[in-house]
Amino acid sequence: MHSALSVLEAVAHLGAGVTAQRLSVELGLPRATTYRLLNLLVEDEYLVRTPDLSGFALGAKVAQLAAVAAPPARLSSAARAVVADARRRVRGGVHVVLFVEGRVVVLDADPDFPLSDHTRLAREPERYALGRLMLADDAAAHGPAVDTARSDLARWGATRQSGEVTPAAGCLAIPLRDGAGVLAGAVGFSGPRHRIDEPEAVLSALGPTARELGPLVV
Repeated sequence: MHSALSVLEAVAHLGAGVTAQRLSVELGLPRATTYRLLNLLVEDEYLVRTPDLSGFALGAKVAQLAAVAAPPARLSSAARAVVADARRRVRGGVHVVLFVEGRVVVLDADPDFPLSDHTRLAREPERYALGRLMLADDAAAHGPAVDTARSDLARWGATRQSGEVTPAAGCLAIPLRDGAGVLAGAVGFSGPRHRIDEPEAVLSALGPTARELGPLVV
């Protein structure tokens, strides 16, 4: 048990994408022992493999424990007003998240159009536009979903997922940036697939929302 906790601490310290070989060296554990512990922690969802399968990151169970141990972050009244206005103007789910140490932290999920699966978003971020945006900003992240996300960012200024989780629906994510322009989170939209495949209208409506929210939440 102590060794497993040491592995979790090392992944948290070294960051998402750390390899088994690096962990073995850092912890002074035999490589076979390190692989055995990593496989057990992945199986129990305390760790996940990165999209290119070369490294590891903290998983959904760790995020759940952290959420229990710490009070949830909340939007300020000014930020809530901005989000409420966006929800009145845009028919579909409008969500606000932050990216914290390789995790998608939900600040405000749309109560009328809930996120489909919070746990899966934490465990498999590459399956969702919000997670793809976070991964696309990580130079160490690779894989088809991440490559597509980077292409979407270059073209649209947002990432997309269309019909992969639910055939008739999809989602997109617009960056939230701090005063230095560093990616800190996202405004997410979930709705019918045709609005993701042709996202101009949604981006036109929510782009200003993201720019207004940035200084209020990061």
